[in-house]
Formats: sequence, C-alpha cells, structure tokens
Amino acid sequence: MKASQEKLIVTVTTANAWIYPEAKNYPKTPEEIIENTIKCYESGASIAHIHLPKQNIKKTIDLIRDQCDIIIQGGMSSDPIDERKELFDAKPDMVSIILNHHDECFKEIEVYRLHPRKELEDYCRLCQKTKIKPEFEVWHHGSIWNLNYLATKKLVDKPYFLTLFLGWPGGTWSPPTSDEFLHRIKYLPVDSICSVSVMGPDQEIILPLAIMQGKHVRVGTEDYPYIKKKVLAKDSSELVKKIVQLSKEKGREIADPSEARKIIGIK
Repeated sequence: MKASQEKLIVTVTTANAWIYPEAKNYPKTPEEIIENTIKCYESGASIAHIHLPKQNIKKTIDLIRDQCDIIIQGGMSSDPIDERKELFDAKPDMVSIILNHHDECFKEIEVYRLHPRKELEDYCRLCQKTKIKPEFEVWHHGSIWNLNYLATKKLVDKPYFLTLFLGWPGGTWSPPTSDEFLHRIKYLPVDSICSVSVMGPDQEIILPLAIMQGKHVRVGTEDYPYIKKKVLAKDSSELVKKIVQLSKEKGREIADPSEARKIIGIK
C-alpha cells in the first residue's frame, strides 16, 4: 500500500493547553483522563498521548485497556529517564522520547532540559528490553541527525515512529508553515512513520497538508483547544471528530487501533 493510500492514524492528546492557560476543557483527574480517552477512541483516535498521573500510572493504563484497545502513548518527554521508571514498569504501548533538548516558553511556565545522546542511548536500550515502541519527537533537523546516530548503533528498530513538532514556542521553535513541513519531511529516514503536531491555529493549514502527503496527525487540547476561532472545543474528542471528518472528505480513511499497530510495528 502506498503512503498516500495508507489509512490515517489520529493521535489525540488530552492534556492542558500550555499556550492557552485560560482553556480548562481538559481532564484533570485519573477518572476524567480515562473517560475522555475512551470518548476520543470512540471518535476515531487510534493513539492516546497521555500525561499519566504519577501515582496511578499502571491503574490508569489498565482501566483504559479494560474498555478499549487504543494505543497508549506515555507522554512528558521533558522528564529525565530516571523519573520515568514507573511509566516503563506500567508497560504502555509507546513512550515519548524527544530527540533534542527541551527549550519551551509558555505563558505560565518555561521548560528547559538537556537530553544528551547518552540518555537517548539508554532510552533506546530500555525500549528494546521492555518491547515498548518509542515515539520520537522531531523538533528540527538536529533531531533527525540524532535518530540516524542511534540507528547506526542499532539501537532503534524499524519502522521509526516520529512526531514532527511545529510552532511550539521557545528555543526549539520552528515556523508552522507548509515550507517548513515539506522541508522537514524531505530529510526523514526511510522506514519512518510520521505524524505531525502543530501548536496553535496554524494546524488548520498544516494538518490537511499532512493528510494529503500521506502522513499522520495529532490533535487535542494540548496542541490547540479550539474547535474554531474563539470557540473552545468541549474536549479533545470533538477535535478528533473534526479531523476524522476532514480526512474522510479528502478521501482518506481512518486507521483503527488494530490497523495502526500493524502500520507502526507494535506487536
């Protein structure tokens, strides 16, 4: 199947909106996270990117799995590896790993953390040991260089699952434009499965382009909590429904979690 014909994988993120702190349309308790994740699954999401509550990681994952087979992707790649032991022990399907340093500047918080290549190597070995699929965050072309570096050391297994980040404010910012998106994907390694996250309203331009280019998309309250200008979505499930409808209008069907697992290489 050609990439342009491959079904669309929709990743949903249910966390708070970092650049829109006034938006409160996200789940806050473990119970609300579980309920909202199920709603997003029913709306068409195949992957749930979740900021799991640190005291209830395994319980939250187990309760979601009791109700659906959505792919669970553990977020918060800003946390250093030694603070994510409980997450790995809980065995999500995927874990987010940034391929470069964090340098983000939001309205109420700044995030700056170093992630040296030694940490990336340790992450990859841990993923191979636990059989958890890494979701590599690609913020600029240096991220791609690091991925190739890890590949030469045989620390990453194909296909690589990558999420391209555009428009996230701070020192790792890149412009949320069509030119930047097309330039970024030009240098991705072969055997890459690529999704796209755009923070802010410019996703209205980039995500349709990604769909037409055979790539995949991420939506949700963390990236952009508005269903349209000045109108907050009820929650992330409404944003999933919107992108699902758009993809179908463009003639591209949606992958369910089982199909997404085959595309990504999750057994």
